[in-house]
Amino acid sequence: MTAALFVFYVLALVTVAAAVMVIAARNPVHSVLFLILAFFNSAGLLILIGAELVGMLLVVVYVGAVAVLFMFVVMMLDINFVQLREGFLQYLPLGALVGLILLLELVMVIGTRAVPTTVAAMPQATPPGVNNTEALGRLLYTDYFYLFQAAGVILLVAIIGAITLTLRHRPDARRQDIAAQVHRRPQDTLEVRKVRPRSGI
Repeated sequence: MTAALFVFYVLALVTVAAAVMVIAARNPVHSVLFLILAFFNSAGLLILIGAELVGMLLVVVYVGAVAVLFMFVVMMLDINFVQLREGFLQYLPLGALVGLILLLELVMVIGTRAVPTTVAAMPQATPPGVNNTEALGRLLYTDYFYLFQAAGVILLVAIIGAITLTLRHRPDARRQDIAAQVHRRPQDTLEVRKVRPRSGI
């Protein structure tokens, strides 16, 4: 057994175990921590096959942003998870049916995939003499340039929509009005009174 194969088996085993613990852990904070562990090991598998950029993006984007965001949402919101799990048995048959359909689809996809018998027959991920980052950049900014830009526009619209939907103007909340502060006059806010000695205002 080579060193690369040993590392692959270790990373794959830890990834599968962490993914199982994400859905098996009772504490949601522990689930997020196991999710971060699964992301790190998945990034290690991507680096092992030569996709360094995708592996680093997985760590930076998902671990650095999404998983940490999940952690803060779970820890800051006082969610009653006992109440959320009350209807679990009611939707268990439907969830089991959907899971079975997805499992059958995965078996069909894996079963029809052509597995090369030798290493030489395996297709190369990048052209010879080109690293992974350069090959991915050439592909995104040449063949899929318009689709890449369209995906960026869709994400921008989604961000604006999410901010618009969650922005609530409450009448009792005090907000800063910069225009009113700039146009404020001293006579509107200040009052000069003549105070006599030994007497209050």
